[in-house]
Parts: sequence; C-alpha cells; structure tokens
Amino acid sequence: MTRFYAFNGDADGLCALQQLRLVDPGDAVLVTGVKRDIRLLQRVDAAEDDTVTALDISHAENSADVLRLLRAGASVRYFDHHHAGELPRHPRFEAHIDEASTVCTSILVDRYLGGLHRAWAIVAAFGDNLPEVGRTLAAAATMDAHAVATLEQLGKRLNYNAYGSRLSDLRFDPAELARRMLPFVDPMAFVRESTVYVELGEQFDADMRCAQSLKPTLEAPGAIMIVLPEEAWARRAIGVLANEAAQSRPDCAIAILASEAGDEFTVSVRVPAESPVAADEFCRGFESGNGRKRAAGINRLPAAEIDRFAARFAECFRSR
Repeated sequence: MTRFYAFNGDADGLCALQQLRLVDPGDAVLVTGVKRDIRLLQRVDAAEDDTVTALDISHAENSADVLRLLRAGASVRYFDHHHAGELPRHPRFEAHIDEASTVCTSILVDRYLGGLHRAWAIVAAFGDNLPEVGRTLAAAATMDAHAVATLEQLGKRLNYNAYGSRLSDLRFDPAELARRMLPFVDPMAFVRESTVYVELGEQFDADMRCAQSLKPTLEAPGAIMIVLPEEAWARRAIGVLANEAAQSRPDCAIAILASEAGDEFTVSVRVPAESPVAADEFCRGFESGNGRKRAAGINRLPAAEIDRFAARFAECFRSR
C-alpha cells in the first residue's frame, strides 16, 4: 500500500500536511508545486488499497481525477475550503470541506485532529490571510505576544514562498520545505533551529524593496488594480502585495497582475468582507479562475484580456 499526499505548496497546504504527518509520519509520496498548481491529482497514479489525501486544492478542479482514483481502487480523503462542486458518493471517499471565509484547510485538519497540533494551524491562518482567526486561536492557546508575532511571520513567509509560475522562481521547493518541517512538533522550534525562516525573510525583504515603487494601473473608488513587471521577484511578491493591500485598504477590492511570459498574466484578487460579489465568483468569469469568497485568482489571463478584466473589475467593485 502506498500513501500519497497531494498538497498546495502554500502555508495552508504545508501546515495541513504537517499536522497529519506528525500524527502518522510513515513513508509517503508527496505531490505538490507552486501555489497556482492545483490540479495535482492528475499526477497521482494510485492503485487498489493505496490512500490519497488531498489538501488545499479545489475538488472542482480535481473531480475527474478523484473519480479515476476511486475507480482504480484507491481511498481518497479530501480537506479543503475552496469551491468544491459536486462531491462523489462513494464508500472510499471521505470529505472534510468547508467553504466558509473564516476557515482554511489547516483549521479543518485541526478540527479533525481535535487540536492536537494547533500551533501549525495558527501558522497557516496567518499565512492564509486570516489574522483575526490566527490571533483568536493563539489567545485560546495562551501564547505570548512574541510567539504570536513569530508564528505570524512564519505563516507569511511560508505562504510567500509558494508564489511563482515555476519552481525555479521559489526559494524552496514546497516538497523540500515539507521534509524540513516534518521533524518539528513546535513551529517555534522550527524557527529557531532551521535556516528556512531567515532565508525566506531575506528573500522577502529583497522582493519588497523592488515593489516599493509600484503605482496602481487602475484606481477607482472601491477598486485598485496593479500590474507587475515580468520579473521573478514580482511573481513571488504577488500574493503578499495582494494581502497587504487588502489589509491596508479593507474598503477596496484589490487585483494584482503579474506577467508570466509577456502574453499571459496570473491574477490575485482580494475583496472586502461585505462585497456583494465574491472574489471566486468574479474570477470564475474568466477561464482558469477559482478561489474563495474573499481571496481568489486567475491562473492564466491572456494579455489581450486585460482591458476586459479591468473594465469588469471596476464595474463589479466600484463604490456607488
């Protein structure tokens, strides 16, 4: 029997995986990639009696492969908080899916494990731009201010590492990060004893210095759009910039576009909590768009579509 874990390479996917593997750390095949690489189950070749655990990747984007794996005799366990679509009714399919805007996949795993490794769920909440949830969980765990601040930075740095169009854009391959994290029950020990935290901080700071001169391409009441240059630092910074802009301008919808190869862009969208149009609903209006109610994205937006995107973005989110 082979165990497969297919997990998003961001903070939420990594911390969900970490919690499960701390409980059951045996040999496993890890399948992951950059944050936008969500159709991971197509890379899983499982057979009868194998087990597949999917973490933080939309079931709607992987549904055909879920059915393929079930037909092959594998068992599939699914933890996620993105748009799921129709779920299969099958004795070997186990779903832990909640699309609420106040949860992330690691919180669903935390519930499943009864809070056994909650500190890693707190890291994920901060990394997945749920700071209020992270602080609430940390307060319930009576963490001091220094620990909370450190876990917040760790979450942000792990999340930042996942952004890029290819693995060569990243400081660490997420599979390698997972291997480095596995020995650590306590994320504070990981911060102290691993070089990852410092290395990601140095790269993060360098990329943010490059981003300081950016100006909005579109700025209207309630809607801000920024187009980044075709640089590796920009592809790494897109998620951080979207999250920080959303936190500094909670009244505005934010769209950050990063050039992939001149003719295509990746898009990160953040919307206010009270927005009448959800971020995932808006992004699904474009091919390869998906996500959550307040945070979503488009994997491949053709350059020829930018004007249409900008017009629809301003129309949907402009304050009236």
